[in-house]
Amino acid sequence: MKILFILNNLYTTGNGLASSARRTVEYIKESGHEIRVMSGPNKKDPSVRPDYLLKEYVFPLVQPIISAQGYCFSASDKKLMEEAIAWADVVHLEEPFVIEDKAIPIARALGKPVTFTYHLHPENITVNFGPFRHWKGLNRIIMRAWKKHTMDRVDYIQCPTENVMDRLRRYHIRAKAQVISNGLVPDKCIKPAQMPADYTSTERPLKVVYIGRLSIEKDQPTLLEAMRYSAFAGRIQLQFAGLGPQTRSIKRKAHKLYKKGIVGYEPEFFFLDRDGLRKLAAEADLCVHCATVEVEGLSIMEAMQQGAVPVIAQGRYSGTSQFALDGRSIFPEQNPEALAQRIDYWLAHPEERWEMGKKYAAHMDNYDIRKSVDALLEMFRKAIQEA
Repeated sequence: MKILFILNNLYTTGNGLASSARRTVEYIKESGHEIRVMSGPNKKDPSVRPDYLLKEYVFPLVQPIISAQGYCFSASDKKLMEEAIAWADVVHLEEPFVIEDKAIPIARALGKPVTFTYHLHPENITVNFGPFRHWKGLNRIIMRAWKKHTMDRVDYIQCPTENVMDRLRRYHIRAKAQVISNGLVPDKCIKPAQMPADYTSTERPLKVVYIGRLSIEKDQPTLLEAMRYSAFAGRIQLQFAGLGPQTRSIKRKAHKLYKKGIVGYEPEFFFLDRDGLRKLAAEADLCVHCATVEVEGLSIMEAMQQGAVPVIAQGRYSGTSQFALDGRSIFPEQNPEALAQRIDYWLAHPEERWEMGKKYAAHMDNYDIRKSVDALLEMFRKAIQEA
């Protein structure tokens, strides 16, 4: 198959969409199929460029907000799109934005099937726009626009989680939808096979880790507030791995908890590479994930690969809780008291926590990216056959 991926920018860092797309492209190449990418420029390394290079589009006034989210838009190019789509057997869209909207009629005119991955909710965008973040009507307007201009005009949609599938059903999307995880890169669990002798000690600090961007939708403040209700707060060492627009605010709130004596250790903040994140997760007593808007939380899934026991927020626009093995690892979103109860349960049962960590590491084998790519390729084949 000859597969064309279209997205605004494959090379941005700090957002999961581009990262997931890069991984998928890499593993499709390894599967032996031809794949080309249409994307904006690689600002960090211009020598690495997409097969079809689009110019960057800069939005007046709101560009600083867009850049802070690790995002970048591109301008459409009809002639380049016609060339790229004519080459392909199937066109795959990674976003519901303008360049994808322009590509669909070209693909239809050339008789090429079109597929789409649902990577983000409208709330991922509106959460960053001050008072508008609470206006549900705006989110409905955006969703209906995406439905009209993208999702009702493609043949198949990849839904990374059941949560996404449920939302598309509520909007009566016309395209055929399939639940296919974006997938995890296979990784060896570096957590020791045997529980360390000091693991049950009542003297050592208990590491409660949050891996993810420091942004509004990731909701780190709920974890901070939960410390006021936790019986173990005096022994908890909070560790945050990530950067984002809320970095200063979260650091300030975390420091106040320590100064007031609510937590026994100064919270720590890191920005780590892949190996550093693996080590952090393997050494964690718990990994907490409070995101209120999230299609699929790959950061917490990667922590689970390393045997970290998760505590994950469950909400209307977050699909990540589906990866929990039971209710002890789920709490209602933005409920710090419930989160504290789950944290306290796991910290009070170290042997059970250790064994459950092994189960989580094994559970993540089900989300091997090679399985996801196989399912995605089968979706492409169906689209081609039906076209």
